[in-house]
Amino acid sequence: MGSNGMKLLKVSHKIAKLIASGQKNSTWRINDEKNVSVDDEIGITDKVNPDNPDTWQVIGVGRVSQVLQKRLNDIRPGDLGAGEDFASKAEMLKTFRKYYGRDINKHTAVKIITFDFTPQPPKPLATFEDKNTTDLMEVKLYADGGSRGNPGPSSSGYVLMTMEDVVVFQGGQYLGITTNNQAEYNALKLGLEQAASRGSQYVHVYMDSLLVINQMKGIYKIKNPDLATIYHAIRALLHHFEKVTFTHVPRELNKLADGMVNEILDTSMV
Repeated sequence: MGSNGMKLLKVSHKIAKLIASGQKNSTWRINDEKNVSVDDEIGITDKVNPDNPDTWQVIGVGRVSQVLQKRLNDIRPGDLGAGEDFASKAEMLKTFRKYYGRDINKHTAVKIITFDFTPQPPKPLATFEDKNTTDLMEVKLYADGGSRGNPGPSSSGYVLMTMEDVVVFQGGQYLGITTNNQAEYNALKLGLEQAASRGSQYVHVYMDSLLVINQMKGIYKIKNPDLATIYHAIRALLHHFEKVTFTHVPRELNKLADGMVNEILDTSMV
């Protein structure tokens, strides 16, 4: 969420250029947590380098003119906006699975947001977001990592939230060829580093990796030397905080961080 409570819609650099040039005025979302409504003003954010949030820029404001929600199988030509039509239902399903994972099916609900765009000089997201009005002393950290191949192309993703579930920051990193467990641990490290940089003192960590959670809690021993290295780096980070708790959650409760993982992999493997 940006300054004055404005919601943000983050898009790829390619899509951002189409919006800025007037060739595109819509976006689609699955599992959208922003509850966007008609007449809302949203900050359109260009993820210039998806692996480096410091490069992300707010390029303008969109005033929402329509919010359409349909099952994927009910989407008709033109519903998704300019340049988003597909040759077949099978191609559309394949594209949506690329961004949101294999669980997507023809019954999945898709939210299509159309807006009138007003450009503004690019402003770094770091200055656009209002960090001073939000109490970040106590935060929630959702972290996830994934490897396509295990080992294979991997990435880490994390989401930092207030205790009222307002998203403060989303980030991640493409890791190259690693294992799934290495990606999970790296996500935790990145998220804790972000929390420390914002002055948080109480961090509630939620991950769907039972291995990482139980190793951080001292229930499981660490036998893999590669994991031991990053484990000790995370242990050193814990000294920045008054208290850090670790809780295992099912995957369906970690969708935001999981979405970051897949988004980074999709944009880095093209």
